[in-house]
This record gives sequence, C-alpha cells and structure tokens, in this order.
Amino acid sequence: MSAQKTPRRGIFSAVAGLISFSVLSGVLVTAMVAPALAVTGITATSTIGIFDGLPDYLELDQQPERNTIYAQYTGKGNVDGYLPIATIYDQNRQEVSYDEISEFAVEAVVAGEDRRFFDHGGVDLTSLVRAAVGNFVSSGIESGASTLTMQLVKNTYISEAESLPTEDERSAAYLAATSQSFDRKLKEMKLAIGLEKRYTKKEILTAYLNIANFGNATYGIQAAAQRYYSVDAKDLTLEQSASLIAIVQEPSIRNLSDPEYYAANQDRRDVILSAMLDVGSIDREQYDEAVAIQVDEESVDLSAPNNGCTSAYKYAKWFCDYVVKSVPDFEFLGDTVDERNESWKQGGYKLYTTLDLDAQIPSQKATWTYAPNNETAFSLGSATSTVESGTGRVLVMAENKLFNDTLDGGGIESTAVNYNTSYEYGGSSGFQPGSTYKVFTLIEWLNQGKGINERLEGTARDIPGSQFLDSCNGPYGGTVEFGNNANESGIYTVAEGTAESINGIFFSMATQLDLCNIRNVAASMGVERADGAELESFPSSIIGTNDVTPLSMASAYAAIGAGGLWCEPIIIDKAISASNADLGGQEQNCRQAISPEVAATTAYVLTEVLNRGNAAYSDPNDGIPIFGKTGTTDGAVHTWMASGTTRYGTATWVGNISGFQDISQVYYADVQGYRLRHYITRATDGALNIKYPGGALPEPDSKLLTGSGTEVPDLTLQSLEQAKSVLESLGFSFRDGGEVDSELPAGQVVRTSPGAGTQSAAGATVTVYTSKGNKVKIPDAVGDGESNDFATAQGILSSSGFSNVSQSCEEVSPGDPSDGKVTASSPSAGTFAKTSTTITLTVAQILPCP
Repeated sequence: MSAQKTPRRGIFSAVAGLISFSVLSGVLVTAMVAPALAVTGITATSTIGIFDGLPDYLELDQQPERNTIYAQYTGKGNVDGYLPIATIYDQNRQEVSYDEISEFAVEAVVAGEDRRFFDHGGVDLTSLVRAAVGNFVSSGIESGASTLTMQLVKNTYISEAESLPTEDERSAAYLAATSQSFDRKLKEMKLAIGLEKRYTKKEILTAYLNIANFGNATYGIQAAAQRYYSVDAKDLTLEQSASLIAIVQEPSIRNLSDPEYYAANQDRRDVILSAMLDVGSIDREQYDEAVAIQVDEESVDLSAPNNGCTSAYKYAKWFCDYVVKSVPDFEFLGDTVDERNESWKQGGYKLYTTLDLDAQIPSQKATWTYAPNNETAFSLGSATSTVESGTGRVLVMAENKLFNDTLDGGGIESTAVNYNTSYEYGGSSGFQPGSTYKVFTLIEWLNQGKGINERLEGTARDIPGSQFLDSCNGPYGGTVEFGNNANESGIYTVAEGTAESINGIFFSMATQLDLCNIRNVAASMGVERADGAELESFPSSIIGTNDVTPLSMASAYAAIGAGGLWCEPIIIDKAISASNADLGGQEQNCRQAISPEVAATTAYVLTEVLNRGNAAYSDPNDGIPIFGKTGTTDGAVHTWMASGTTRYGTATWVGNISGFQDISQVYYADVQGYRLRHYITRATDGALNIKYPGGALPEPDSKLLTGSGTEVPDLTLQSLEQAKSVLESLGFSFRDGGEVDSELPAGQVVRTSPGAGTQSAAGATVTVYTSKGNKVKIPDAVGDGESNDFATAQGILSSSGFSNVSQSCEEVSPGDPSDGKVTASSPSAGTFAKTSTTITLTVAQILPCP
C-alpha cells in the first residue's frame, strides 16, 4: 500500500478563500454559460447577481444510516452481553471515519473522479474551461466539470430528496437535484466553494465516500464493502476499492449485485487503476496484480441483504417487528410521533432491547417443536410472551409462524401477524383466554375482603341474569347457562374451585360481585383486547371470552409476582444516537394495581394449580416457587397457560388462528394437545429461572383466608323448618338434603354440608339432612365377659330389637374363666345402629375354633 497522503490545498484554494464570490463568479459564468449568453442575451453582470444571491454553504449533516437492534445474550458472538439481531434502514449506510476507510479507496476515488482534488478549492478551473468548450459546441449545459466536492453537493440534495415523505415530493426534488440546468450548476459550484472554505479535504472525502450511491440500495463505502465483498471498508484491497469506485458514476449498471454488470464494472475499474498508476498512487507491480484479477463470481463475495425483520436473527424476528412498530412510542427519538418517525428514518441508532436470547431461544425452539408451523390440516398458532415483574421489560416473545412481511408472504409456514401483540402493533384480533382470565374474579373477590376458604355452590346450573350486578352495563335479562368441564357438582371452597377451575364457583362468586369491577381489575393489570376496544363485562366474560393478547396477560401475571405492582411492557433499555450520545431508554411506567396482600393471597391459591392435572407439566421443577392458571375455551379451540414467579409473568397460547379444531385431539412430538402449552411454558420458564431466579412467594394474608364470610351454625336437633329459617336469616341458601339414618328423633336435623363452623360466603348453599329416627343404642350384652353365655347375650340384644345376631369364636387357655362366655360384640355396646344391623358376638372356648 502506498504511503498515506496528507490532504493539501492548492493556490486556487488559498486565493478562493480571500476573494469575494462576486469576483469569482465572473470567471465561472464566463466559462460555464458563454453558450447560454450567446443564445439568450443574458449579460454577465446580471448572472453575477444571481450567483451572489445563492446560499454560501451547506452543512455536512449525518446522512440516513442503518439502525441496529440488539438483544441480551451470553452465548457465542456476544459483545458486552449483547448480540445484534437486526438492521433497519431506508438507505443501507453505515457512516465511518476517514481512518476507517482503506487508503486504496481514497486514492481510487481521487484518481478516478477528481485527480486535482487536493489542488482546487471546490471548482476545478482547468476542467471547467474544458467543459465550456464542449458546452459551446453543443449550445447547452452538457458538462459541468464536477469535482468531488460538487458531486458531494449533488449527492447531498439527492439524499434529501430520497428522504421526503411522498413519491411526488421525492420525484420533484430528485429532478431538481440532477437536472442539467444553468441554475443548478451555478448553485452546485458556489456550495462546493463554500464547503471547501468550511471543511478540510479529509472531511469532504469522508463525507463523499459515506454518501455515494453504490447501487442496489447500498450507500456509502462501508455498506458497499460489506454488501459486495463481505469486508469492512478499512480492509478493502486495491482491486476491490477500484471496483467499488467504478460503481459511483453509473450505479444502476455497474453495481456488483448481478453478474450481468460485472463486465461494465471491470471496464471502469481498469480505467481507475490506470489513473491511479498515472498519478503515482500505485506502482506498476500493484497495477499489474490488480488488473489481472477478474470481476467475477470468484472475486465478488456478496453478503445477503439484511434490511428489515424478515432478515433478522432467526430467533428474534417477531420481537424485531414489535420494536419497529413501536418506534412512534419512543420518546427518546423526539417529542412528537412525526419527529420520532423522521429520526428513525434518518437512522444511525443502536437500540439495546430488553429481549433476552438466553430465554428467547429455548422458548422459540419449544414453540416450533410443540406447535409446528407447517401444519396443513388446520390453522395452528402459538405465541408466548414474558414480562419482567416490577419493570415491565419484555424478556421473551415467541411465535410458531415464521415472520415474513414480503409480498410473496413466505407460504403456509409464515405470516406478518404477531400473535403476541395488539392489532395496532401488527397483531391479530386476539384470542379468548379461557380460565386464565378467572384470576381477575378471584382478585376482585379478595378486594372485597372475601376469603379463599369460603365455600360456594360449584354445580353447573342456570342463573337468572338479574342476579348479576354490572354497574357498567346495567341489569341483564334472560338466563345465564354454563357447564363444568369435568361435570363437577357440590360445594367447594374458593381455593378448591380455583385449583380445579370449576366454572360454577366463579359464577357463584360473580353473583356477589360487580362485573364492572372484575373488568376494571383486569384493565388495571394491563389486560387489553387485541382490537383496542374496551374489555367486555358480560357474565360470560368472567370465564374468558374477551379476545386478548398474550403480551398483556403476561404483564398481568407479572404484576401478581411483583406484589400487585403492574408495569407497562417496555422493550428498550438504552438507545445510542449516530453521534454516540446516550439517549436513555423507555421509562418504566408502573402502578399499584392491587394490594400486596391480595397479590400474595392470589399467588398462594394459584400455586396449587401446578399440582393438578396437566398443569404440572408446566413446572420446571427446579426449586423456584411458581404459580399459574390454565385456560381452555369451549371445544378446546384455544388453550392457555399463564404462569409467574416473583421475577416474571409468562403467558402461552396454543390454538386456532382461525377455525375450530379441538386442540386436545392433536399430537406433536408425541405430546397430547392439552399438554402442548405446558411443554412450551416449561421450556420458557426453565430458561428464565436460570437468569431470573424467583424467591419465595409471600405468605397469604390471614384475613383473606377466612374473609368476611359467615360460619355455618350448628342446627342439630332443630326441625327442618327451623333450620331453613336460621340459614336464610344469615344470608345462606337452603337446600333439603333429605332423611338420613340417625338415632335422633325423626325430623330433627342431623348435619349440614358445609358442616357447622365452616366459613362460607354469603349466598352459599347449605344442605340440611334430617333424621329418620331409625337408629337404636346397642345394649351391653357382654357384661364382665365371664357371665353371659351366647343365649343370654342374644336375649339381651333381642329385647332391644336386634334380631340379627351371629357368633364368632375366640380360643382361650384351659382354666380361663371366660370359657363358654361372650367376651365382645361388634358393633360395640353404646353405639347406635339400625335394628336390622347384624351384631356379631364373640364366644371364648378352650377347644380349637372351627
């Protein structure tokens, strides 16, 4: 490589810094517009006035660049704990400094485009006079003898044109920036002179190489080096540098994206190499070696375009898309949505996100395994989101479909719809969460001071709509009909009903609550409908009929683990601008949605869910305390698992994107349909627990164990009517359980269910059982065990009505005084039994028992 040149300014440059633009303009006008003057009669004096009226300089501002998105990662390839997952840009450009550009590229652009660059002050008079001759012959402005500085001015206006918002604006501005007109050339010259007065040669060269169009939507020497040779600009060889500079005059037909352009590129490359040899920037040996290398598939080393989330890191494409669609929310990009969008379009930002690939990768792999994206029999979908408790940071965002927002769509395996998010952020119309939504009824129950050990009717039944209070919508007519998944019936505690997910318990709870308040609890914990509408509060909504997003459900369960503190999901920890300024990240937005006591008691109830049925498959069993709730809609169209620890909340959905396939009837990776969500949850939470190990869950609030319920009174010995009156006066519902065997007088209350002393909710049904009066106290037929023989004992029993008497044998030693006597009875004396009961008397004997 030749020695590094020091940029130098020639005599013209020095003079240009001293004389006025008015004097200089006379020289430029004479050289450039003599043909126009001859044709139109415009005077040189009037043209000088035009020249003086033009702006003196323009700023070398940042050009549109790539934005880079990073995720947390501890695996191979990470730098300081982060891995780049995507580049997003309008123009594929990464600005670099002068020292980050190969000297060969600098020498090539000077020799090939403006060999007197270091000797002029923005306008090359020698070239200008030569151009004037050509213009005179053609009677027009055919050539403007453009220097690199003039080209930089032109490219700056082209870049500005390409950044305008509408096609019409872009087309008009581009035409103005490229038209072969006297006014444009004059403006270009004056601005070039202004640039030379304001910036060093190094700065101008660097700006030119950073702004130049290298074809195929590639801008700047760094992006071109990476795109066409898979190296950085500083590592470009001589022939590579010349080949890239060969593109800039005709980027559409000399770029290296297609072999059909290779010959044209090589022709121009060799001209540049010859120029470099001619000016002495390379020697003959370097020239011969470089020119001998063909521009072909062997020398060109293309890197695939990596713009957009379709080209992002394979395990993070959905999160990438969510970041891009959230740009209007990023206050660090500007005060208004328009400013933020424009800043992002200008680019150069590095966004360090909350996504943690150490958990994301296992979650995404499990999603692809247990909800394959190539299912053709029906529209199978799956999505998993995790939100960090106490911060709102989104740690995981997985989906079974591949992200593809191209025109061809990518086929059945792909979609552009993010199932985790709301419609506003590219999401679907949402999915019914089923019983995972029941937690909000439980929370409102606790908010009202009611207890988890209060007992309620769990039997499926029809409930008049008038029994449901809804301050949002007013009273309901008709009847609310529902069933239980496992046909459960009877009385259960709220805790039992939650663990078993019994619909009847939650409808019983809802009749004692305000449905509007249940809705408000869910909303305060961040749950949102995917379509952006307000959550519904109809009776059916308590068992999960709102179409919600997995991301919002994850944030709600994260709030439970955070002691009731809900935090709005955020995705950017830190942003760095193109000028390397730290812009901070998204501010945390948290609120105390429910009390710590209610949150602790809710988590306590939900821990039992993981010990029941299929939900146990969600537990990583790694010693980290975890809570959760399952959810299955009618016909198993949608299945959910929502889980949480003190560090995070996770929501997983597996179901129908559209249609009504019963998920319980399918198998993937030898896993039955009901368990698919649990296997995904276990993989996700297991990975999270390694980096975010949760602590012990707080103890439930003692007052919320029993709540404000009423003890069932002791009604024994009362009549049925008396019992009914007492129960209804206490707010219970009465049910006649019928007669049962008992020693009490017929018609008297024997027992209740729930039993006396049980804490039960107001309105709970208490079943009362009365006596048949058919049990008699068994008399003592044994005595001292040495006096009554079998006949005597049988007579004693018979006198009390017990006619079914049998005999058993007990061997005793010779001389035992109990020989031949009754030593025991079963049932024993003093207990009560029906007279039809068989009583067995044990008789002692010395002989062996038969």
